[in-house]
Amino acid sequence: MVNKRLDIQQRKDRILAIVVGQYIKMITPVGSHFITEEYKLDMSPATVRNILAELEEEGYLSHPHTSAGRVPTQRGYRYYVDHLMNEIQLLENEKRHIQAEYKRYVDQLELLMEKTSQVISDLTHYTSIISVDGWGNKMILRGASHVVGYPEHTDILKIQAILRMLEQKERLMALINRDLEHKIEIYIGHEMALKEIEGCSLAVSGFEKGGLTGRIAVLGPTRMNYDRVVSTLEYISDLLSR
Repeated sequence: MVNKRLDIQQRKDRILAIVVGQYIKMITPVGSHFITEEYKLDMSPATVRNILAELEEEGYLSHPHTSAGRVPTQRGYRYYVDHLMNEIQLLENEKRHIQAEYKRYVDQLELLMEKTSQVISDLTHYTSIISVDGWGNKMILRGASHVVGYPEHTDILKIQAILRMLEQKERLMALINRDLEHKIEIYIGHEMALKEIEGCSLAVSGFEKGGLTGRIAVLGPTRMNYDRVVSTLEYISDLLSR
């Protein structure tokens, strides 16, 4: 009985991972027909439809009125981040590029932080934020223009609210300087408790460099590529510490 329950959960996990991964890439609702055609799973179309319906009933997926497919909810993203995410390693040429940039600025901390922020934004295509303890309210932010490019953010008022939030240094500093329970902390949507950016997610990592400590963060849509963001933050925070 236990094995049967485990098998059912494994199937649900597999379907949820497919929906989240596909939605992150394509930003279109994912249906049972697409899943059975593209992924050749050892499940009948009826089984896939039933699992999608169960995941929706449990709050991990939602069902847009205009589509037969499903999209992840914030609860679905949270489960994916906590249990299903597979970290994508940076390519070797990306690592070499980062290391070359760091060698140029290794003795100039502020320029190094500015370059770090730019590199993270370029790699992830999201907004990067860096704070260094002891620098007061100074904060380095790059890639705010990416907010305008989120396909799901077509409401100009929402875009303006996010951009205004990115200008409020004290609130941003309070957000990224929360205590970290893990090496990288991920806040999804309402978990940030900031209405202006409740349609976003934030990944935060700590770093130590030459006796200084600080935080590196990436802000993107809830549909952000979590695997890519986590891989980038882990590599860069480790590189800074070395």
